[in-house]
Amino acid sequence: MKHTLVALVEDKPGVLTRMASLFRRRGFNIESIAVGHSELPNLSRMTIVVNGTASILEQVRKQLGKVVNVVKVADVTDDNITVRELALIKVKATSSTRSEIIEIADIFRANIVDVASDSLTIEITGDEDKVDSLLNLLRSFGVKEVARTGCIAMLRGSTSQLPVEQKPSKTRKERYNLL
Repeated sequence: MKHTLVALVEDKPGVLTRMASLFRRRGFNIESIAVGHSELPNLSRMTIVVNGTASILEQVRKQLGKVVNVVKVADVTDDNITVRELALIKVKATSSTRSEIIEIADIFRANIVDVASDSLTIEITGDEDKVDSLLNLLRSFGVKEVARTGCIAMLRGSTSQLPVEQKPSKTRKERYNLL
């Protein structure tokens, strides 16, 4: 079963390596991982999608929480979440296929971000199924290159499982008000 974990981590070198090593030691394949700055200074938000049973993943989640630079981890798989992925898809395009490719991109509300004499680059944002569907339709034209971000996730509405307020103090749990 696919699980989506969201973690707030200190923005320091080596955090990603330590987290990935933990998954490697447990024999999990990380399906996707996306990291970027969060709304809080010096903290990054990480979204990790992995396959595994709920009980084993809960054990990994607890161990991730013990990694020095990890501030908070939550399994948001069963929560009401918004999940998005960004993909850039470079497709072979001739004068006879260009308009058809543009029509398909429009149907998916995707954007043409680069035009060359022999290709179009399409940007699409959506859930994994939407990205996969567009990619499958474009394969018949000849996909030259694909770059995907992996999933990013956030809880819907005004509540958050990862509320963190920074406070200056001695321990990381005190510093981020996680007691």
